[in-house]
Amino acid sequence: MTASDDLLRRIEREPSLATALARPGDFDVERRHPVEDLALPTGIPLHPIAGCGAGGTYFLCGEARAEERPVLYADSEGQATLIGADLVEAITLIVVLPFWRDLAKGFTISELGADIRAHRPDFNTKRDRLLHALGLAPASEEDAASRLLAVAARTTPDYVPLVPDDNHLPYEPLFEDCDS
Repeated sequence: MTASDDLLRRIEREPSLATALARPGDFDVERRHPVEDLALPTGIPLHPIAGCGAGGTYFLCGEARAEERPVLYADSEGQATLIGADLVEAITLIVVLPFWRDLAKGFTISELGADIRAHRPDFNTKRDRLLHALGLAPASEEDAASRLLAVAARTTPDYVPLVPDDNHLPYEPLFEDCDS
C-alpha cells in the first residue's frame, strides 16, 4: 500500500479527519460524483476521491497502487490542474492553503491568509493539529504555493481532461501562467 492509499483510507475511516478537511479546505470525501465524466488524453484512469461545494472534483490519476498517482482537480466551470504529485502533497496543500484556487485568480498568499485568519483566528492552530493528526510534515504557505505551481506546470498536455460526450472538448488549465 502506498502512502497515498494509506492516507486516503485514514481520511475515509476517521470522520474527524474527513470533517476537518471538508472545512475550510473544501475536500469532501462524501462528494465523489463528478459533474461530468472526464478522461485524460493519455488514457490514464481517473478515480474521483473527493469533491468541493462548488461542484469540483479531486481525482487520483493512474492505476491503484501505482507508485506515481498525481492528484487532479477539475472544477465545474471547465478548468483543471494538477495540485499534487501524490495525495500526500495534495492534502498538505489543502491543509496549508485551503484558499489555493484563489491563487489562480491573482490574489496573493498574504491577502488570502489575512482573510482566512480574520474569519478563523484559530486557523494556524487547527492547521498544525490537522497536519500532525494526518502525519504530514509542516509546510509554509509559500512552500506549498511553490509546490502547487510546480506541479500545476505539469498539467499540460497529459493531464488536461477531456469530456468524451462533448466532442472531446478539453478543459482549460486553471493556472494558465504555469503551463507552456
